[in-house]
Amino acid sequence: MAEKKDFYEALGIKKGASEDEIKKAFRQQAKKYHPDVNPGNTRAEARFKEVNEAYEILSDPDKKSRYDQFGHAGVDPSFGAGGGGGPFRGGFGGFGNMDFDLGDIFGSIFGGGGGRTQNRNAPRKGERVRAVLTITFEEAAFGCEKDVSIQRIESCDDCSGSGCKKGTTAEKCAGCGGSGVVTTQQRTPFGVMQSSADCPKCSGRGRIIHQPCDKCKGLGMVRRNRTIKVNIPAGIDDGQTISLRGQGSSGINGGEAGDLFVTVSIARHGQFKREGTSVLLSMPISFVQAALGAELEVPTLDGKVKYSIPAGTQTGTMFRLKNKGIQNLRGSGRGDQYVTVNVTVPTSLKNEQKELLMQFAEIDGDTAGLKRKKRK
Repeated sequence: MAEKKDFYEALGIKKGASEDEIKKAFRQQAKKYHPDVNPGNTRAEARFKEVNEAYEILSDPDKKSRYDQFGHAGVDPSFGAGGGGGPFRGGFGGFGNMDFDLGDIFGSIFGGGGGRTQNRNAPRKGERVRAVLTITFEEAAFGCEKDVSIQRIESCDDCSGSGCKKGTTAEKCAGCGGSGVVTTQQRTPFGVMQSSADCPKCSGRGRIIHQPCDKCKGLGMVRRNRTIKVNIPAGIDDGQTISLRGQGSSGINGGEAGDLFVTVSIARHGQFKREGTSVLLSMPISFVQAALGAELEVPTLDGKVKYSIPAGTQTGTMFRLKNKGIQNLRGSGRGDQYVTVNVTVPTSLKNEQKELLMQFAEIDGDTAGLKRKKRK
């Protein structure tokens, strides 16, 4: 006969462990070696038997005391000591004296929380509704009020959400007493297991509708198209979302309505680009304006403004217009506008223009490779 394993070793604890430590160790080992987790694994089944037997002895103060004094002989009659509480003999005994919920141990194994189910009749918040709204660059910069079209679930007007045809009422389900939940008990090797599930007679609703509403077909809810006004704050950026509380689908069983989330999409502008609160503009100027300096009319979100550039301005030079950018969404003030000037080169010149440029080149001493064309 094979030598019995030490009970403390079977649970992976040291002699003298406290009651809580013994209980915790057993839970861990029971989860690990339970036959339902290891189907067909005879070694795991044998370990589970050892764990069960160890816990049966060590969780009982009297048996634990005898085991600590005499070892296996103190608790197993087959060793000749005549002690109480025989060994594990093929069943799943030993669980009957446990003072904790089996659902805590095996809930994660069997995919449930101790057999409990959610009450369908409890108040539940309505579903979120999402929408996308496209606005212009200027509307994003200064803010606006827009209409957004959505679909949401609402309480049926014809039956006021009851699901019953006008003039009728629902019958309280006799199968569950109106709770929507039925509880069953089953005797298992672990003891009596209790589980809850939706009532099959009323599908968990707690009531039976014999004459359903023609409009909602007994659901009590209908899908409707709605137009909602949305205030767009100044400075909102592309891709940001506005939350409107309570504008989503209606709640269930008296629960609060869900929320509406509107994501803003900003249309591309023909001139301006945006970086944070800054507005960027690329502006062409002529060679003469760049060389001699000029007063430019620069487009901004507020209209055209005048700005003087100095003589000798180079292409790619950037100028700043203060407070001509985007409103700070989370603070006061506006960003700036940055104007990058690009000198354009004419693609077609008149003879007089060419002659003047040649004279300019001669004065500047930069005529290498240039040929003066004779006038006809």
